[in-house]
Amino acid sequence: MSRLAYQYVVLRCVPRVDREEFLNVGVVVYCQAADFLQVAWQVDDDRLRALDPRIDVAQVRDALRFVEGVCAGDERGGAAAGHPIGQRFGFLKAPKSTVIQPGPVHGGVTPDPDQQLAHLLGCLVG
Repeated sequence: MSRLAYQYVVLRCVPRVDREEFLNVGVVVYCQAADFLQVAWQVDDDRLRALDPRIDVAQVRDALRFVEGVCAGDERGGAAAGHPIGQRFGFLKAPKSTVIQPGPVHGGVTPDPDQQLAHLLGCLVG
């Protein structure tokens, strides 16, 4: 069984940037050797509203669907979706001042990037 190098970022919802509080809501995994770029996410409305009762949870979900589009390379990801997979990951891991922000890039090795994504979602978000 071969082991493949991968990188990942945790997606954080930052309802109020000025307070620097966040909640992990997703994970993006990129594995160049497997031509793999996918996101998995889970939004807990109650936990987000505990950080900011006025948060627009639908907007958070829309932002995460945009990330799905970038990963998939389809129209949901706008112009970023048209780039090669490595550049799309570069776009997703770049710091942003929006409600969804990537954390630091981490890496590892796995025989199955899809299974690793599910594992990371469970450990870091769920």
